[in-house]
Amino acid sequence: EVQLVESGGGSVQAGGSLRLSCAASGFTFDDYIIGWFRKAPGKEREGVVCLDSSANSTSYADSVKGRFTISSDNSKNTVYLQMNSLKLEDTAVYYCVADTAAYCSGDYQLHEYEYDFWGQGTQVTVSS
Repeated sequence: EVQLVESGGGSVQAGGSLRLSCAASGFTFDDYIIGWFRKAPGKEREGVVCLDSSANSTSYADSVKGRFTISSDNSKNTVYLQMNSLKLEDTAVYYCVADTAAYCSGDYQLHEYEYDFWGQGTQVTVSS
């Protein structure tokens, strides 16, 4: 059974940093595309970033480029999302996602329908 468990959310002041973790189980890490989506109040869910470990490729939303970095520790089946220079508009519930068939490269925009597996989400709140 595929499971994704996020952690690391919390409250931070604007300009600060947080690191989210996504612990994955039930599948071979290298076979999956791993990503992050977020859902802010009153807004549609947004694809933030994805990672294709086997192809060594990533794709970031324009809104987070230069501030967020995705990485993985395959020995721990864990993906990390380092978030720096946080802004008020980064406040959202962040979801870890995974799928074998999603596309992830260049400036590709993530789509919810491409990901079959979702974590429960972790809240990130950025305050002024």
